[in-house]
Amino acid sequence: MAKYTPIDLTNAKGVLVDLVKCIGCGSCVVACKMYNRTEWVEERQTLFHDRRAPATGEDAMLADENWTVVRKHRLPNPDGGEAWRFVKLQCLHCKEPACVSSCFATAFRQTELGPVEYYPHICVGCRYCMLACPFSIPKFEWDNPLPMLTKCSMCDDRIRNGDAPACIPVCPTDVMFFGRYDDVLKEAKRRLAGDPRYVQHIYGEHEAGGTLWIYISDKPFEDLGFKMNVPKRSIPSYTSGFMQATPIFGLIWAGVLTCLYFFMKRRTAKKEKEVKSEATATESVPGEH
Repeated sequence: MAKYTPIDLTNAKGVLVDLVKCIGCGSCVVACKMYNRTEWVEERQTLFHDRRAPATGEDAMLADENWTVVRKHRLPNPDGGEAWRFVKLQCLHCKEPACVSSCFATAFRQTELGPVEYYPHICVGCRYCMLACPFSIPKFEWDNPLPMLTKCSMCDDRIRNGDAPACIPVCPTDVMFFGRYDDVLKEAKRRLAGDPRYVQHIYGEHEAGGTLWIYISDKPFEDLGFKMNVPKRSIPSYTSGFMQATPIFGLIWAGVLTCLYFFMKRRTAKKEKEVKSEATATESVPGEH
């Protein structure tokens, strides 16, 4: 596996998600499912347990069929009332993606425009990407007999054609601002400086080395379910050396398992031979019948 090298993102696109504007209508979820042809599965029976995977509401969760969701949060107001906030969730498309650096099969790849694409035909299903992602984004198709990984691709084909991801133009309240990443970041800072309602934190500006989807909010991000223990340094900067050796360790481990298999097989055969010899000797002793 070649050493991970960050890609030049000079021309990368980005998205600003302004949570103050979101009304939780779910239009982005519908557009995502229609464009990517993923199913609506609210409840289903799996091999192990019943699992709910709603795409909207208080229990909304990313799943193999949910590449984007809108989660509702009930928050207390200082006056004793209740405030609702809605959070659109999808892959944040890290500037230095851990899923890319951890995938020795190169099933995850990042384009110069920013989106992290997935190539299922070369995926080996090792799920290192799931372990590596600091935001727990990639999902495994547990109920598929030929399972793959799934996640938002930022509608990379649309971006290559100069269009915004499918979820953005359908939003009735302009929650998302799409453009060149540098312009998106400038817009986020402009809004924070011009409106005292906003928390002075752009989520994604520094988390995990920076993400191309960034968020602003008038409520603390920890109250909205965002992961706050994400390191500022990119994940590949920690793990690239180790992941470079992953295929080697994989081959070594496969060799170890093969040796153990033949050792146990030989040991079992020897034991069976001993038992058979003892049985034969017992049958041959006179007077024992």
